[in-house]
Amino acid sequence: MTDDLYYLMTQAMTEAEAGLEEGEVPVGAVVADANGRILAGAHNRPIGLNDPTAHAEILALRKAGAALGNYRLNDCLLVVTIEPCVMCMGAVIHARIARLVFGAFDPKTGAAGSLYDMGRDGRLNHRVEVVSGILEEACQELMRRFFRARRGT
Repeated sequence: MTDDLYYLMTQAMTEAEAGLEEGEVPVGAVVADANGRILAGAHNRPIGLNDPTAHAEILALRKAGAALGNYRLNDCLLVVTIEPCVMCMGAVIHARIARLVFGAFDPKTGAAGSLYDMGRDGRLNHRVEVVSGILEEACQELMRRFFRARRGT
């Protein structure tokens, strides 16, 4: 299964690269079913869509729900290049995602182990298995490239 996670992360990174080319913060996500079949992929688009909720995770969850014809994504896996924020973790929990896999931690806004740990919070009605560090360095490098270009360094 670990090989599958690396493959899925490369697909999420391809999405992140598309966002980078559009001038968006390069975060990419894919949703896969229990068999590892990709149901949906997306990258950040809040700038392009003028929508503060248009994070890669939210857009991928929406597409996956449409593909399955259900807002519950039971037994599905979300793979994202950067640790999700509070908004995205809320959506992950409401969608009943079984497993979240991410590449790099986000110590400033991360809600899957860094700043918050929502996926394991026993006060919430759903728990999410969390796997971190898949292609971590490559995911971090995408973010560094974006911010270096923005700063002109």
